Amino acid sequence: MPEGDTVFRTARHLHTALAGAPLTRFDLRVPKYATVDLTGRTVLDVTPRGKHLLTRIEGGLTLHSHLRMEGAWKVYAEGQRWSGGPGHQIRALLGTADRTAVGYRLTVLNLIRTPEEDTLVGHLGPDLLGPDWAPDRALANLLTDPARPLGEALLDQRNLAGIGNVYKSELCFLTGATPWLPVGALPADRTAKLPALAHRLLAANKDRPVRTTTGRRGQDLFVYGRAGRPCLRCGTVVRVAGQDDRPTYWCPRCQRGPTN
Repeated sequence: MPEGDTVFRTARHLHTALAGAPLTRFDLRVPKYATVDLTGRTVLDVTPRGKHLLTRIEGGLTLHSHLRMEGAWKVYAEGQRWSGGPGHQIRALLGTADRTAVGYRLTVLNLIRTPEEDTLVGHLGPDLLGPDWAPDRALANLLTDPARPLGEALLDQRNLAGIGNVYKSELCFLTGATPWLPVGALPADRTAKLPALAHRLLAANKDRPVRTTTGRRGQDLFVYGRAGRPCLRCGTVVRVAGQDDRPTYWCPRCQRGPTN
């Protein structure tokens, strides 16, 4: 599932493949940009911003993409078979002389002037893996609405950028609170540690192909995706329920608070 660590790796992979080379192919398969041709221009850099990707191109243009739940960018060498999905799922192609980046299932794709990037990402809070990371500001953002459920506050990219449903569930477990506990009901010392904990988890996983929050081989996550299985800490059966239209996982013994 694409979250801040996945987007960070994707940006690095795209940057390595495309930056500094002129485009030999540029094809956006969405009606709004179907006639745009930027071949001959050079990709300057690919930068992650929370769960957004900003591909900056010579001439003051930025290709903005968001992976949502199922999107992906894949990079292929010349002659390599494309394997990211059927052709009708391809939304973007950026090619150089020896590499082609293929964007699959990209439901969010925008081509804008680079100085206008803030119109799409300016609302985001501090980026957990970015140069603007500021734990004090992230904490202040989380505390703005003390009555808001913790899980919802963590998912709100305006508070801090990069957390998705997996990290939301894992952070709530590690904090000992259910995702429905109001932020203001969490003991102050635990709330204060949340931004640093979130940063530590994402930073530890930004270079890993398999995400882990446990440090245990073969047991990568404490609760996410483990509904009906025993909690790795206490053995109680892990439960699942909806929150913000997404499944959320928790241990009813290790985590205290309301349960949806």
